[in-house]
Amino acid sequence: MTKFGRATRIVTAVLLGLGSLTVASNAQAATTQLCQEQTAPAVGGVYNVQNDEWGSGAAECITTDGNADFSVADSAIDNATNGAPGAYPSIYQGCHFGVCTSGGLTSTPVEVSSLTTGKVTTSWSTTQPGGSSDYDVAYDVWFNHTATTTGQPNCTELMVWLNHNGPVQPFGTEVASGVTVGGRGYNVWEGSQWFGDTVSYTMTTSATSVSGLDLAPLAQDAVSRGYLSSSCYLIDIEAGFEIWQGGAGLATNSFSVAVNGAAPVPPSCTVAYTLNNSSGGSMQANIVVTDTGNSPLNSWTLTWTFPGDTKITSMWAGDYSQSGEAVTVTNASYDGTIAPGASVEVGFNGTYTSNDAVPTGFTCS
Repeated sequence: MTKFGRATRIVTAVLLGLGSLTVASNAQAATTQLCQEQTAPAVGGVYNVQNDEWGSGAAECITTDGNADFSVADSAIDNATNGAPGAYPSIYQGCHFGVCTSGGLTSTPVEVSSLTTGKVTTSWSTTQPGGSSDYDVAYDVWFNHTATTTGQPNCTELMVWLNHNGPVQPFGTEVASGVTVGGRGYNVWEGSQWFGDTVSYTMTTSATSVSGLDLAPLAQDAVSRGYLSSSCYLIDIEAGFEIWQGGAGLATNSFSVAVNGAAPVPPSCTVAYTLNNSSGGSMQANIVVTDTGNSPLNSWTLTWTFPGDTKITSMWAGDYSQSGEAVTVTNASYDGTIAPGASVEVGFNGTYTSNDAVPTGFTCS
């Protein structure tokens, strides 16, 4: 059904005057709650997690931890099962109505005529609670007549249903049953929308996960049926749960998309900390954050713990919070995106009582 309206691995280096120390760490992102149509980046912006409650005003939220996963924490959605769903909590790579991830399909949209076997594959693992909830477990794949769009894609919506619970069914009518596409059995549904066709492939054998699902055979089958133009572009792959009623407990455990055989590399960074001045209980330091990955570092966050008793009193080029010796720094409004190979510099003034020892471990994401 169409929607209308619509653990980052980090290597950090700490440079300390006469010597250097390299620390490898994994960013441990705090759990984030998303409600209504809120969105949050995952895996450093390689994917986005969205709640996408577009067809209901009931209370419904998901939680995510910054990795390629999320779970439906609670849901009071109670839509009629013969109508549209209330929400599509999901994770995606590409551009969803103009909100884009980094790398992958965003930087390399694929024309259908060039969508050959193995060019774009995806894997997805889910938890499906069943019970009295009414939902589907489905990919939502979007094609556009041009390589980019800031709004509704205008070519074709292709859905792949792994499973469903309750009396829900795809948009449109069933046009074929028991067909084999890419080695899997599907029933095929189609319906016309104002922007183009919605074609849905429902697996004849339900699944909780797929590994290396190849989108080329599905797209080419849709072309052969006249539902997809070979001149359109694949711009977005989403995976989630269309919810008509209930849905709490649904979860994506993992998700990935590989374009040209490779998944995007999460952004990585190095951190260079320099203690410039220290005297009489006052100090000043600079921090240089460099993106060492192959994709932009967006809305970055830097954390560390002072080994001494330094207290930050002011900061420039960043916003900070401090609890005890633990510090969290987020980007300023003007330096939130760091391009691959580029750097931003943050500075601060502080005070200390016993010592202002230099931190030896940083985490950035």
